[in-house]
Amino acid sequence: MSRIRLLKAPSNLTFGVYQLCLMVEQRHYLVSKAVEEVQKIIQQLTTEISYKATRFQAISNSGIHNENIKDQPALLAKWSAMLRGKRPFHPSIQVLAPSQFLITVPLRGLAGYRECQVRHWRYYTVHGAKLLSSVRDPEELHQWLEVEQFSKSLQQWHETDVNIEGDLVPAKVLIIFRELVEKSIISCNLSSKVTVLESFSSVVRVAVETSESQVEVELVPAVEIPTCWPEKARWPRCLKRWPSQEKVQCIKSLGFDLLARSNYHWQLCFSRAEHILMEGLDEDGGCRMKCFRVMRQMKEDVWCAGNKPVITAYHLQTVLFWTCEKYPRTKDWRCFPEAFLRLVQKLHKCVSQHFLKHYFVKNTNLLKYANTSDLDLVASKLAVFLEDPVFCLD
Repeated sequence: MSRIRLLKAPSNLTFGVYQLCLMVEQRHYLVSKAVEEVQKIIQQLTTEISYKATRFQAISNSGIHNENIKDQPALLAKWSAMLRGKRPFHPSIQVLAPSQFLITVPLRGLAGYRECQVRHWRYYTVHGAKLLSSVRDPEELHQWLEVEQFSKSLQQWHETDVNIEGDLVPAKVLIIFRELVEKSIISCNLSSKVTVLESFSSVVRVAVETSESQVEVELVPAVEIPTCWPEKARWPRCLKRWPSQEKVQCIKSLGFDLLARSNYHWQLCFSRAEHILMEGLDEDGGCRMKCFRVMRQMKEDVWCAGNKPVITAYHLQTVLFWTCEKYPRTKDWRCFPEAFLRLVQKLHKCVSQHFLKHYFVKNTNLLKYANTSDLDLVASKLAVFLEDPVFCLD
């Protein structure tokens, strides 16, 4: 393994960065190929599920194609205009690591969302039994979801298989969804390509065989809410120069999603907003995206390798957003070595302190439930790198 110094050997730096960029391109090719294969399989699977149960849509209906907004031509026109000319992306697919994806499955028949203003206690289990003490309140990145928060809702969302006392219960949605996944794998003849994985929680994970490797995919039912911005996301913060006000308005007009990933509470998700933030990062000629891709490559190859890394691409993206906000000026992103080290220093600080704020809901710590021993190991590798910055090339 050759080692290329980042700062102390400028002549080698050019070669080292060039080699890393080749590795980044190779990664991009392999991941894009895996995404394409996985998307095709999950599209087939979720199309079958949508035939079996009208509450679920195929993943191709995510975002601008969601059936819940087909009767809103003004919103569709605005989205089309904003996304025109942007690089293609799969709104339902998040690549957390090369062999770890999260794919959201849009739900049908819930439209016209509004925030709930009245707080009340819940005294039930996910199976509908009564409790003597109330269920705990949701954490900052989560919320309850009542069917009455939607001005339009299919009758199926009022039925007791998913609804308890007016609440849409994620655990019950996931039970139905898991059964549909298992049945659809068989009816689609996908048993050789897709396997449902055992889980200690209610989440639905499958292993998908691609031409190159096996990819673990978490399939997450999602309520897409394109019509408003959540009150919990108090963003942007005052007197911040990044992103621009024009981009802020664009981002907030795309809304958010609610994901079924826990028993009682729905998780807020901002994947469309994050995609727009990543778009046009370097319109001023900076090296932000280059820094991100090289950091991701180093993370996957050196600092935090493995199929289920404690630090994912999503964590790195969040670190990038915070660093862009702190250093908004064009000149801060002209020199790659300086900008890259600044990004790695921010990552090291977050990992060593076991604390990384969510970019939109800042009271949320994205590392709260991460394995602290794994985080400490990554922090030690980052510290070694920062003491003597080198790129390690195979």
